[in-house]
Amino acid sequence: MMRSLAGFTGFTAFSRLLMAFFVVATVAGCSGMGETKDETTGWSAGRLYSEAKEAQADGAWDKAAKYMEKLEARYPYGRYAQQAQLELGYIYWKGNEPGSALAACDRFIKLHPNHPAVDYVYYLKGLINFNEDLGYAAYFGTQDPTERDPKAAREAFDTFRELATRFPNSKYTPDAIKRMEYLVNALASLEVHVARYYYKRGAYVAAINRAQTAIKTYPQAPAIEEAMYIMVIAYDQLGMTDLRDDAGRVFKKNFPDSRFARDGLERKKGWWQLW
Repeated sequence: MMRSLAGFTGFTAFSRLLMAFFVVATVAGCSGMGETKDETTGWSAGRLYSEAKEAQADGAWDKAAKYMEKLEARYPYGRYAQQAQLELGYIYWKGNEPGSALAACDRFIKLHPNHPAVDYVYYLKGLINFNEDLGYAAYFGTQDPTERDPKAAREAFDTFRELATRFPNSKYTPDAIKRMEYLVNALASLEVHVARYYYKRGAYVAAINRAQTAIKTYPQAPAIEEAMYIMVIAYDQLGMTDLRDDAGRVFKKNFPDSRFARDGLERKKGWWQLW
């Protein structure tokens, strides 16, 4: 009886071992079925780059990014890798990945500050932020600007300014300057819109502060006319007659024919609504 039981126990242990081996083999086989072979295995740097360029031409931005990433990872010290780093920002941007695009631009600028094409990277970085906000494409729609964050517009302005300062003779600088002028006007208009918003709700001190910010930060912007007018009427509402009169003299001197003196703040449309 004892021998029989021992044999049974040994058989059970063997069965368990066999079952465990079968389970492991099955799981390994299933996991292998889900794996896909990397088609780029063994490709040279030149082929990875040419395939990436072909994908760009076809508008397959995700595929182009994948090839460029593999190129940089496998051949990090060759000329193709540096070219991949240069082009990845644009590829990510076109593939609707602005965060990755900006990171790629910053990385290239850090790694290659003296590269002959670094001015292009500054310009691209500015464009990404400019269009990310669109600054102002949304402003030109129906959204109230006080609901938007102008962070991207400010970063675009700062990047374009750095480009114009560091590379005044760059072929990208004239367009960057035009975009800076646009951004100055838009950012100033945003500050004035917020000042008007505060004024109409009786927050006169806040209205004055925002108007002063616009005047100090963007002194040449067209929106300054309204900013100065808001300061005059806000001081008047606060009963601060001396400051009102001082602001009024400056306002009349700079804008003797101002429509705000005639029409006040009433407008049929918000400043951001052109149509």
